Amino acid sequence: MRFTKDQIIDILSIIISTISIITSLILSLDYIAGIAVILCGIPIFKECAEGLIREFDIKADLLVTIAIIASIIIGEVFAAGEIATIMAIGGFLEEYTVSKTQGRIKDLVDMSPQFATRIKNGIEEKISVEKVNVGDILKVLPGESIPTDGAIISGETSIDQSTLTGESMPVDKQVGDEVYSGTINLFGSFTMKTTKVSGDSSLQRLIRLVESSSPENAKIVRTADKWATMIVVIAFAAAILTYLFTFEIIRSVTILVVFCPCALVLATPTAIMAAIGNLTNYGILVKDGESIEELANVSEMVFDKTGTLTYGTPKVVKIISDHPDEMMHLLASLESKSEHPLAKAIINHYNGKELANVENFKMEIGQGVTGTINGSRVIAGNEKLLKSENINIKDNLKLKNGEIELYVAKENQILGRVLLADTIRENSRQTIDSLKKLRIKTTLLTGDNEKTANAIAKEVKVRNVIAECLPEDKTEYIGWEQTHGHKVAMIGDGINDAPSLRKANVGIAMGNIGSDISIEAANIALINDNIGDIPHLIGIARKTIRTINISITFALTLNIVAMALAILGLLNPIEGALIHNIGSVIVIVYSSTLTRYKISQRDYAKSKKLGMTKSLNKSMA
Repeated sequence: MRFTKDQIIDILSIIISTISIITSLILSLDYIAGIAVILCGIPIFKECAEGLIREFDIKADLLVTIAIIASIIIGEVFAAGEIATIMAIGGFLEEYTVSKTQGRIKDLVDMSPQFATRIKNGIEEKISVEKVNVGDILKVLPGESIPTDGAIISGETSIDQSTLTGESMPVDKQVGDEVYSGTINLFGSFTMKTTKVSGDSSLQRLIRLVESSSPENAKIVRTADKWATMIVVIAFAAAILTYLFTFEIIRSVTILVVFCPCALVLATPTAIMAAIGNLTNYGILVKDGESIEELANVSEMVFDKTGTLTYGTPKVVKIISDHPDEMMHLLASLESKSEHPLAKAIINHYNGKELANVENFKMEIGQGVTGTINGSRVIAGNEKLLKSENINIKDNLKLKNGEIELYVAKENQILGRVLLADTIRENSRQTIDSLKKLRIKTTLLTGDNEKTANAIAKEVKVRNVIAECLPEDKTEYIGWEQTHGHKVAMIGDGINDAPSLRKANVGIAMGNIGSDISIEAANIALINDNIGDIPHLIGIARKTIRTINISITFALTLNIVAMALAILGLLNPIEGALIHNIGSVIVIVYSSTLTRYKISQRDYAKSKKLGMTKSLNKSMA
């Protein structure tokens, strides 16, 4: 990681101060340690004064400032210099840890493409990405970063999407596939049609979400800050009382040093920022620290169906024909002239020979399409279209809920049929199962009819299902659950999910396929639309709160023990400063382990134990 200008200045100040302290010790000349007081102490004094004057905030710096000044007054310049230096080292480590976590933002900004190659009237021109408009045709060469979101219209390639999705393997792309700003074109060149301008691209949206990620508004942060203020007051009282009883200023100064609540103040923001950094690597963007705190206490996860538990787009699920190759070639050729979602599903499924030329193409709204291929009239559509063409259907299939049947006929002879449906995501069932192990109730709210909703719920094993929901029905259900003491998380993707996402304690949006409105309404976005990451999201939220509680307990215990030793005269200011900073470093290191967290069977076991404890308490009550 590259250091900023301010960080370099801090490092130089610490090095010079350390040299002055060592020199002062070797030569037994206390005044040389005054260099450390000037270089490392003055910034502490300045920050203390700003906190008092601008915000009237009693911070830990106030204790340190008084301790340094008191040391100088009693002639302990060496102690004052060493305290200032040790505190400066501790402060630098704090800042470095947080800046390293937040460095993800700068990395993303650096990855933002600056230029694009636009093809206009057959001529290639290099332009700034800000000048790219929706509908422009862009050319992307191997090794280049994709300028903005769009769809490939010619060429094939492999894309490194790790910046957005965290996927380690390249993703193969061909005509019709979507590509995203900031991802890297690895191999083949291709042309694309832009679907979003640069400012609205996936990468820019991700940057805005990361920039808005902040631990400062979490309730647990505010609680820790109140504790810190109380500790400052207690430290002053203890220092004054100790001096009145012992008349030893050294003991009072040591109390002020060791009782600084730095470790306590650090416990929450470092843990939350580490958790946010971890989730960012998984393609999960969290807008604020309070969402992590709320998520740790969630007892119910509400799912939308279309685009969440399912892919939200139709796919070919079955082909019925005595001549499937011929039928699919004719069908794909005919549908290539259509922009209908069913047509796109057929084209995406087809991988046969080159498509044939289509003449006299015609679309019958709500029924299907017709056209002439190699002199033969081809029809593709539903039962209504075939009946209008006087084509008899000999047998009818019993369709599953949600399936769409498409007939294909050539010269009034039926060649076969294709079944299409919105398919369930591969990891939906596993996700639901994992959430149950985490003692979280799962609910499906959908606008689909009851039969379709129950069929999907049965397949993914969601027991609580409410069908034919309007947007207001979803928000009403969430509100009802909340009034009964349940913390509810909602995951959805569409505009109609936005009210529910905002109503829930935690709203989770499908960041890739989701609408901009639903993403803005949510607290968390799954950039790669992988609902399989939800158990990890729940797991790290709970682990974060446990980490914070352990760190706070450790910090309070360390402060109390160190203060007792200082009162008894067993610690001097230098030793006190060292213990104080060791405590801060331990909290930082412990919190940073969250950056490598992965949900494990132990987390599921803890949830099961917690659930049993809650049930026992409830029965006893």
